[in-house]
Amino acid sequence: MILVLLLIRLIVLAAFGALHWYVWRRLVRDTTLRGSLQRRAGSVVFVAGPLLTGGALVAENPWVPFVLEQILAWPGYLWMVVFLYLLLPLLAGEAVRPLLRWWLVRRDAVADTREQAHPSVRLPVAGWPGESGRQQDEELVAVGPPLTMEAGRSDIARDTPEPVAAAELPRVPEPEPSLPSPADLSRRLFVSRVVGGAAAAVAVGTVGFGTYGVLRGPMVKRLTIPLAKLPRSAHGFRIAVVSDIHLGPILGRGFAQRVVDTINATQPDLIAVVGDLVDGSVEDLGPAVEPLAGLRARHGTYFVTGNHEYFSGAEPWVEKVRDLGLSPLENTRTEMPGFDLVGVNDVAGEKYGEGPDFGKALGDRDRSRAAVLLAHQPIVINDAVRHGVDLQLSGHTHGGQLWPGNLIAELANPTLAGLERHGDTQLYVSRGAGAWGPPVRVGAPSDITVVELASKRT
Repeated sequence: MILVLLLIRLIVLAAFGALHWYVWRRLVRDTTLRGSLQRRAGSVVFVAGPLLTGGALVAENPWVPFVLEQILAWPGYLWMVVFLYLLLPLLAGEAVRPLLRWWLVRRDAVADTREQAHPSVRLPVAGWPGESGRQQDEELVAVGPPLTMEAGRSDIARDTPEPVAAAELPRVPEPEPSLPSPADLSRRLFVSRVVGGAAAAVAVGTVGFGTYGVLRGPMVKRLTIPLAKLPRSAHGFRIAVVSDIHLGPILGRGFAQRVVDTINATQPDLIAVVGDLVDGSVEDLGPAVEPLAGLRARHGTYFVTGNHEYFSGAEPWVEKVRDLGLSPLENTRTEMPGFDLVGVNDVAGEKYGEGPDFGKALGDRDRSRAAVLLAHQPIVINDAVRHGVDLQLSGHTHGGQLWPGNLIAELANPTLAGLERHGDTQLYVSRGAGAWGPPVRVGAPSDITVVELASKRT
């Protein structure tokens, strides 16, 4: 088993290196001159970038000092996503390159044809009056003594040497056919610079906009969900759903405060923190989560664990959020006006004997009441359906976070983002408020969702 894992890691590392070589070749080698400052600087970037990314990934281990993790996180993770969005347009550019070269060759051929049809005017040179040097090259060249005006016609015929064609004169050797012409080299450089420049512009623009989208904080999304069992007295009950804040070496206390301010501004009846609050230990991130003590809702704030809580120890975090005024729901439920609020541990807790227990949380409840379930991962929807849950609120997917990562996340989850129905149970999946790894989102904007429950009863 260890050998298999080692082999997989070597294959991944080799693929990572090969892709970096490809991007370096297209973006640096093909667009710069050998020995130039631009090529040297580009090569340094393509060596330092993957090393910083590897360092950022290694720094996630608990034995690495948190300060070092903070230093490596920004450049390492940003290079990871910049490289991704350099690679994708360069691969797409492979289809554009031959078309662009064909257009350049055709353009030059048209220009040559016009030149031949309308040659440029040249000044006469020494020779017969009224004839240019180019015309003289095409005439026969005579070798011998000069003719005199006194000589008769017979003398001219006798003394005139045999003509020698200009083509028979010594010529400059032609270049080797296998070597590209200067015009072809110029076209190749032009094409490489156009495609490389476009790829760089796409990467910088995409990553810049995606980073801004994360750092500015999540936007509020509002959604009304009708529940058949919800009484009229609970109609309009509002739950602020926030998941995947991912406080860590990049997103810290300031980001947490923005999330709290955004939630409080919606004036919800209840706040549900649906897992993946942090990426790190209580010792390192205790100050970063302090703003959560300022969350305000009429019926309180509730918390369930996500898979990332178990990476650094779920139990200390459960105690920490309790100290901040949040109520952890560990495979249990509590009664709200008109419905039961249920919370289960994340499936990652199964490794520690603390996984979700639907029997404990829902086994003896009154099924005539509506049940709203907080569960970090949407994959537990089948258990929710079996236990008669009316609405499940989840996160975990980030909506894919980085396109085309959404295509992979969609295969691994029953619902990537938004509201869907599974049997008699509705499942809502939030894209999350923060970001894991690179602080960048592309095609999956962060959100805090205010779910308004609606009664179907007249």
